[in-house]
Amino acid sequence: MHRLTAAILACALPLLARSAPAPQTAQAAKAWVDRSNMYTNMLLDIEFAHAPERGSRQGVARYDERIAQPTLADEQARRRELEATLARIDAAAPQETDRKVQQDLAILHQAFDLEFREEDYRLQHEVPFRNASLEVFDGLHVLLDEQVAPGRRQAALMRLRRYAGMEQGYEPYASILRQREQEQIAKPGVIYPAKIEVETELGRNSNYIEGIGALFGKYGLKDWEPAYARLKSQLADYDAWVRANILPKARSDYRMPAERYALAFEEYGIDLPPAKIAAMAHAAFSDYQAQMAPLAAQVARAHDYPSTDYRAVIAELKKTQITGDAILPFYTARLHAIERIIRAQSLVTLPSRPAIIRLATAAETAQQPAPHMVPPPLLHNTGQRGEFVLPLNLPSASGGAEDHYDDFTFDAVAWTLTAHEARPGHELQFDSMVEQGVSLARGLYAFNSTNAEGWGLYSEYIMQPYEPPEGQLLTLQLRLLRAARAFLDPELQQGTVSPERAYEVLEKDVVVSHAFATEEVERFTYRAPGQANSYFYGYTRLLSLRQEVEAALGTKFRQKSFHDFVLSQGLLPPDLMRKAVLEEFVPAQK
Repeated sequence: MHRLTAAILACALPLLARSAPAPQTAQAAKAWVDRSNMYTNMLLDIEFAHAPERGSRQGVARYDERIAQPTLADEQARRRELEATLARIDAAAPQETDRKVQQDLAILHQAFDLEFREEDYRLQHEVPFRNASLEVFDGLHVLLDEQVAPGRRQAALMRLRRYAGMEQGYEPYASILRQREQEQIAKPGVIYPAKIEVETELGRNSNYIEGIGALFGKYGLKDWEPAYARLKSQLADYDAWVRANILPKARSDYRMPAERYALAFEEYGIDLPPAKIAAMAHAAFSDYQAQMAPLAAQVARAHDYPSTDYRAVIAELKKTQITGDAILPFYTARLHAIERIIRAQSLVTLPSRPAIIRLATAAETAQQPAPHMVPPPLLHNTGQRGEFVLPLNLPSASGGAEDHYDDFTFDAVAWTLTAHEARPGHELQFDSMVEQGVSLARGLYAFNSTNAEGWGLYSEYIMQPYEPPEGQLLTLQLRLLRAARAFLDPELQQGTVSPERAYEVLEKDVVVSHAFATEEVERFTYRAPGQANSYFYGYTRLLSLRQEVEAALGTKFRQKSFHDFVLSQGLLPPDLMRKAVLEEFVPAQK
């Protein structure tokens, strides 16, 4: 969930054709964005120098052959370089007269203040579990991809050799990670990772290892086999070391210390105490269930189902699964139907290019087991586009495939999934940043899960009235899921709810498959505690802002204008978004 691995970076390269601002406005906007980006690029140069794979992800080809070497000395050097650069930026801030530039500099300062506090906590208190197989797969996959220029793919061979320690000056990557973990183990009173995390991730590593070989074979690179064989052996040895040295001491209690959980809330953009957001989510959960009841009854009557209970109706709708070659054409057709509604109802301005939807590979599914949007590289984009990826089969901890999803491949659910991940959701978010020249500070360092996922869930909300009853019911079901997340996550971490109870809520009341429930409980307990709250919180903040604007504008409120303005601001946190809307959008509309 790191800000850079989230890959939400903005740039001034227009990819799409949409309504352009007036030349004078565009020139003024470019001036402040260029000024802001000058500062942000000073920090990005340091970030990418120490994490070249992230530079590659953003299309910066000069990093393609390089790899990160995450030693303690490298981490300390990165920290010193960033602190020195931030001091220069802070010293320059009083001389900046443009209000937006000043705001961006404050964003940078706040983002790194949090990051440094998180780093300090980890160094003082935690033994990390760094999954070498996953990290190597990710570093190679960023080059071996359909949308990467063929000329760049050859660099993956040098990167592979460096991961294996076969180039001068490079230790094997797995050896560096083991050394870092040994350094932390030597500290007194450190906290080990959760046992469920270590066991589950180790059980999935065969997917990453096989996925690396499959990528090199797919793109026809030559002479990769010796480096791959050596790397494969190193990764197996690393996993064996983890099993012998970390797993026996891993925590049976998955709960984070309260201080660490509070940092997670802050990282994901949530500024409420866990108990407060849980109380809000419980109330919303009951409200959404009440809204689902009449829709479920309507759907049951239309299909002659034996029960009108929403749980039974959703179970019936799931029985008709779309499989195999029919999945992608079905989702493509659903996207086109949504786009027609967006245009007819004037919901938001759409780009002219089509969105991409594809199925995940087995390795990608193990890496990210939920449907998601993969953003394009936005710093140096040469035509790459974002992708809506559908992972349909989550490997179990043993590496098998005992559990299967039935949550994403039936008619009714495709409305809300497509609205969230494609249009008007995340795909449109990223497109707007690319095309409108949002500053790097707003595209990267203002980013958190609350403002990103808040828009995704809000996109489901604005589409719901125009969907058939079945689609509306499933839109409410997934809204119910987001409310469940927002009380199960904090209550699991506080110990007031057990994993068994979480499975019961998710499978019986939210009506998700056991595979999906497993993914969710893993998210709450060790994958990203705190993050799941951000959907519900971001949505409630954005919906509240809309209601505030509607009250201020009355009959002058136009949701298309409101949505276009929100997207034009980039990934601003709720407080900054509210300030921009009330101080800029509302006066202009009046």
